[in-house]
Amino acid sequence: MKKLMLAVDGSACSVRAAKFLVRLVRGWPTLELHVVNVQPPILAGEISAVVNIEMATSMHEKAGRDALRSARQVLDEAKLGCVEHLLEGDPAQAIAEFARDVGVDAIVMGTRGLGLIKGLLLGSVATKVLHLVDVPAILVK
Repeated sequence: MKKLMLAVDGSACSVRAAKFLVRLVRGWPTLELHVVNVQPPILAGEISAVVNIEMATSMHEKAGRDALRSARQVLDEAKLGCVEHLLEGDPAQAIAEFARDVGVDAIVMGTRGLGLIKGLLLGSVATKVLHLVDVPAILVK
């Protein structure tokens, strides 16, 4: 059985990555698919007196579910079952750790196309993932 991970952030690139994955796995007899979204950590200093930790956690979960929704629709239309995972932390680190922990055979993810200058200055999650994992990572623009 092949284990694949689709890392999504809710962007149009994530939808394109989901559509690519559907074409890629068409005809595979067995597939274990994990769809992952990573939210930044909630820092205590970011929580005001009005918003408590439970409210912040709930907002975090909603943001993660929203980010998963469009890619999940693509997978559902293709009748591809998957397991959803909402993670917290640095996106590249969390994706790489999840890939190792679950033992995925490959990662599929979109790139946002920040452009050369922004990409050089900030780096991208996709570029960082490439450096952190030992499995193939397919980047979809």
